[in-house]
Amino acid sequence: MLRFTTRPELTGTFGMVAATHWLSAQAGMSMLELGGNAFDAAAAAGFVLQVVEPHQNGIGGEAPMVLYSASEDQVFVVCGQGVAPKGATLDAFDQLGLDLVPGAGLLAACVPAAFGSWLLLLERFGTMSLRQVISPALGYARDGFPTAPILSRVLGEIAARLREEWPTSAEIWLADGVPQPGQKIRNPLLAATYQRLVDEGEAAGSSREAQLEGARRAFYEGFVAEAIGEFAKTPQIDPHGRHAGFITPGDMAAWRASLEPPVSYPYRDFEVFKTGPWGQGPVMLQQLALLSGYDIASLGEGSAELIHLVTECSKLAFADRDAYYGDPAFTDVPLDVLLSDDYNSERRRLVDEEASLELRPGRPGGRTPTLPDWREVAATPRGDDARTGDPTAGPTKADNDTVHLDAADRFGNLISCTPSGGWLQSSPAVAGLGFCLGTRGQMFWLKEGLATTLRPGARPRTTLSPSLAFRDGEPYMAFGTPGGDQQDQWPLRTFLYHADLGLDLQAAIDASIWHHQHFYDSFYPRQFAPGSLHLEASLGQETIAALKGRGHRVTEAGRWSLGRQTAVRRSSDGLLHAASDPRSSQAYAVGR
Repeated sequence: MLRFTTRPELTGTFGMVAATHWLSAQAGMSMLELGGNAFDAAAAAGFVLQVVEPHQNGIGGEAPMVLYSASEDQVFVVCGQGVAPKGATLDAFDQLGLDLVPGAGLLAACVPAAFGSWLLLLERFGTMSLRQVISPALGYARDGFPTAPILSRVLGEIAARLREEWPTSAEIWLADGVPQPGQKIRNPLLAATYQRLVDEGEAAGSSREAQLEGARRAFYEGFVAEAIGEFAKTPQIDPHGRHAGFITPGDMAAWRASLEPPVSYPYRDFEVFKTGPWGQGPVMLQQLALLSGYDIASLGEGSAELIHLVTECSKLAFADRDAYYGDPAFTDVPLDVLLSDDYNSERRRLVDEEASLELRPGRPGGRTPTLPDWREVAATPRGDDARTGDPTAGPTKADNDTVHLDAADRFGNLISCTPSGGWLQSSPAVAGLGFCLGTRGQMFWLKEGLATTLRPGARPRTTLSPSLAFRDGEPYMAFGTPGGDQQDQWPLRTFLYHADLGLDLQAAIDASIWHHQHFYDSFYPRQFAPGSLHLEASLGQETIAALKGRGHRVTEAGRWSLGRQTAVRRSSDGLLHAASDPRSSQAYAVGR
């Protein structure tokens, strides 16, 4: 009997692109049709997302990637996360009277990493020029694109603030008033920035590599860096008043995107690959290590037993994330122990029939965990929710949460990328450039001795978490989602449903979702919600009642309200597959 799904799992042989906006997916597919590979497609899709979802990502943000290169037969991570500016020190924040990095404004800006990351991907693995892959995005910015309902709603909610406090943003996104759903909107300043980057890149030389390097210099050492440095000198409104930023042209020039080896864990007949612990990605691997000791397939889709077990194991992994993860260049992360079978066998003993209300990090290698005092965090005033800078908070909570894309091609390549940052509701548009700076620095703690203590030149422990998996030793699947701290919960459930329960990608994505927030929220103001469990009402009242009976502090979300997942995969016969989330009515997969 066929299972009903909201959309079919796409199947073909030529190529697949799945993204959180339909225009992005189609732009990526157009690169494949022109003879490009999955990496060219991903770059084109990523640039379009910067234009059509400016409330969820931008060129001033980040773009971590996990990819498999068929020509090199190797998995790589593109470190698409920028670093804290040289002037962003604990003393500097202390002199401002702040004990948390604000979630909005200029103080939380790290070096914009998205552009450099896409250029590195193209230079090392792509085949097309910057002009080719950026042309769809440039066209939408110059000529206009249809306003998605979520973007319209976000702009309506913050219109007064933009006009009163961030006029450089109002100039772009409110030029003709609040755009209504489906109404054409343009960003001519961003189009001009894209065009100048292409032109200066092409002026640097005739080869593709020389042009990519020329565009990189124009961004990080040229007119973009100069404009950002000048704009950051002017104080802008944030949750704690008005402050200038720390970022300078020198910070921009000193940073460069890099390739790193992934971290991986073998689960059943799969191997899952994630970024290093400068991102939260390994927390999915530790959840798999904990869950490997259970017969997941026997628990039943959407059962209270399954949800309880996954949630309790997840709490343990996230507690270790909060205690130990940070930029490995600045802190010694005991990742080998955290992902070891012995350690997780011991941790698994903490899971019982009742929901835990404690934050319980382990002691890998005998270490003593270091954590902020949750009582102090809980007492932190939230300030103005509209200015928190957390895209998963405030009135647009359900839908404001980063973007994601996946691509597979006929050559055997796979890529998963989770661009984010530079949200228009969190930081003003840089004058003359048409985009906003990111606020990822809010994920640092302003307290000595923690794994994620603020340090100049360090990467904040980002929530951005693309995923890639092998099956039976062969490259198999790229997947992920927007969603802040939920980025290693929603896709984990989808992966388990596919790997253990045998659902196809679309059915696994469609299935009802849950997540907990039993950790230090990565976003300002860093709240901790012990025992919390959010779930879609479609799980049913019997299941919800059973979870409440186990002590979970349940919040019912609406049906079809959590997540915006996408995925692509390659089956053993060479067929390509793709799926996308119907939630939010934006994500689409395309392919043939």
